[in-house]
Amino acid sequence: MLIDIFHDTVCPWCRIGKKHLFDALAQWQEQEVNIRWHPFILDNTIPADGYEFRSFMQERKGIKAEELQQLFNATQQAGEAAGVKLNFDKIRLAVNTKLSHQLIALAPTNVKDDVVESIYRTYFEEGLNIGDIKVIVAIGTAYQMDATELRLQLNDCDVVDVVIAESAFARLNGINSVPFFIMNNQVKVNGSHSVEMFIEALNSAALLDIPAKI
Repeated sequence: MLIDIFHDTVCPWCRIGKKHLFDALAQWQEQEVNIRWHPFILDNTIPADGYEFRSFMQERKGIKAEELQQLFNATQQAGEAAGVKLNFDKIRLAVNTKLSHQLIALAPTNVKDDVVESIYRTYFEEGLNIGDIKVIVAIGTAYQMDATELRLQLNDCDVVDVVIAESAFARLNGINSVPFFIMNNQVKVNGSHSVEMFIEALNSAALLDIPAKI
């Protein structure tokens, strides 16, 4: 089973969707699963130092502070129901996610899923700037990636260009919101949805692996 996941690391619904998918996979266990992570950078214009989080979100969504807090409360409750923490009070900066996606691309396959979760946790629970290379390198070294080599790779323009190009490619191919999941190249799930819906999608995708009867 091949699952392509398009996401951004500052998207709370992406974290919720990831949890629902992985909970579904824990129950399903019908086939070996290969997951490919794809960047979908929500705003590449944000500088490395980031913007003040709440004012940025108010302007982006065109809502008042009270409405924004209501939105955060509802999203946090959805996270709690899924089993993930989304501590919006901890978050101080709206950040550029290029570096975090570079780290995911560079991470060894056997720890890639864990690196994704660590990035989410660093932003949504610790409120750290995942657009800061020091923060990203610290995450990588926690998974035995060499700090010196990782810094060089993160500063490699080719790696940056690949991440940006892949994010643009997703939009050019009709993906305009995340999370977005594609199973076995055909079954598409747009949004975080429920564990049950993901199981249904997995079952549908699994049928695509069955050889046609002669």
